Amino acid sequence: TTAEKDPIGSPADDQQGPVIQATRTLRAAFPDLYVICDVCLCAYTSHGHCGLPNEEGRIGNAASVERLVEVALAYAAAGAHMVAPSDMMDNRIGAIKGALQKAGRDDVAVMSYAAKYASSLYGPFRSACATALKGTRADYQLPPAAEGLGKRAILRDVQEGADVIMVKPGLAYLDIVRMAREITATPIAVYQVSGEYAMLTSAVAAGALAEREAVLEVMTCFRRAGADIIISYYTPKLLDWLAAA
Repeated sequence: TTAEKDPIGSPADDQQGPVIQATRTLRAAFPDLYVICDVCLCAYTSHGHCGLPNEEGRIGNAASVERLVEVALAYAAAGAHMVAPSDMMDNRIGAIKGALQKAGRDDVAVMSYAAKYASSLYGPFRSACATALKGTRADYQLPPAAEGLGKRAILRDVQEGADVIMVKPGLAYLDIVRMAREITATPIAVYQVSGEYAMLTSAVAAGALAEREAVLEVMTCFRRAGADIIISYYTPKLLDWLAAA
């Protein structure tokens, strides 16, 4: 990317940046591929947060939503079929849906990371990304024990027009997946995060688990709980296993 990290995450929608270039390349090379772009600021901001801190150092929701809308519109213009806000700012689903409609992009769907919990299971991903995070994201992600807040966030984002609802992480939050399935007919996605993947791969490497059987069992549990869409680092292997079945 040509843009350096800064307080507002300018590289997120840099026209020469990785997401927009990759989206255009994928759409040109694979016309039948469905492209979903994660919408967030943490990878592009100098402070490492998913939103924009105000003068007091706290995340300013309104300014953050405004910036996220800009990024979502840029990804839609680049060719994304779906944008997926993962930031956990309040009311950003309604703002993004409204902006897409105003821009004549009713064809672009929105997947909300609606029930995204402040989990230790993101550890391997955060280590790999090495973001310059100052403070904690626990102020805007959900506490692991908070079922009620998860329910409220899911219902709010459904009411604001989310086309898909995300629960993240996955295996330790199957009760939230089931709860989401029971309170809405909106498609439910679950994200098997890096820590979940690392636990399985470590157990397989230690000879404690048979990889294919264990991974397929976990996927079955996601489906049993009510997930319609599964996002997993195991996707390449899953595709090979399913093709060979």
